[in-house]
Amino acid sequence: MTALAARRRHPMATVVLVLLSLTVVGLIYALAAPGKATAAPASSDEVAAGKQVFLANCATCHGLDAEGRRNAPSLIGVGAAAVDFQVSTGRMPLQATGPQAPASHENKLGTDKTRQVTSYVASLGPGPSIPDADQVDPAKGNEAKGADLFRTNCEMCHNFNGKGGALTRGKYAPNLDKATPTEIYEAMLTGPQSMPVFGDSTISPENKRDIIAWVRGVNEEPSPGGFNLGSIGPVSEGLAAWVIGLVALIGCAVWLGAKAS
Repeated sequence: MTALAARRRHPMATVVLVLLSLTVVGLIYALAAPGKATAAPASSDEVAAGKQVFLANCATCHGLDAEGRRNAPSLIGVGAAAVDFQVSTGRMPLQATGPQAPASHENKLGTDKTRQVTSYVASLGPGPSIPDADQVDPAKGNEAKGADLFRTNCEMCHNFNGKGGALTRGKYAPNLDKATPTEIYEAMLTGPQSMPVFGDSTISPENKRDIIAWVRGVNEEPSPGGFNLGSIGPVSEGLAAWVIGLVALIGCAVWLGAKAS
C-alpha cells in the first residue's frame, strides 16, 4: 500500500494523468463531432473531364494545380458545394477583378461542365458536398423558426428581409431575392467572400432549411402595404413620407396663395 501511494505521488503522475485526460477528451470529440461533408464519388472519366474544364476556365487564376496564385485562393479541400455556388451564380469564372465577385445568376459553364469541374475539385480533397433536394426543400422548413434564425445570424448584413446591404471596402451583402434554395444552403455551408461559414455544428441542416423557407416565403409573398419601396426598411419609407408630405404642403400653399390673389 505504501509503494502504491508513493507511485501516486510521483512527480510525473500529474503529467501522465493530464495527457491521458486530454487523449480521452480528444477521442470523444472526434467520435461525437459531426464529420466534414464529402462530395459524392464521381467516375474517373467525369473527374478527367472536369480537369480539362478547370484548365480551360479556372487555371489562369487558381493555378494549374488548383493551389491558388495571385489573389485567387487554393481550391484544394473547398469541396463541391463551394465550386457549385460560385459557378452556378455566375460569380465564376471571374470576368474582372474587384472588391468582390458580382452574381450574374447566369451559369457561364453550363450544367454539364459545372458538374464536371465540381467533381474534379472534390477529388482534390474532402470538403462540403452539394446538398440534396430534401435538404433545401422550403416546404419542409419552419418559416417562423427560420425568421428567428435569420434575424440572429444574417440580418446584420443582408438586411431584415434579405434585400442586402453595404459592407466595408466596397463589398456588400447581396440581395437574396434571386437566390435559389440550393445557393442559400451552399452559401451558409461554405461562407463565400465576406460571409462567415455556418457549418452544421453552428446551424444544423434542419435549421438551414428553416432559413431557406423563410427567405423564399418573404420573396414570394406580396407586400401587405402596397408599394414596398425596395423593402429596405424605415429609411426609404420615412423618405417617401417626407417627400410626399412636403410636396403636398407646398401644393396646398401654392393653391391657397393663388386663390387669395
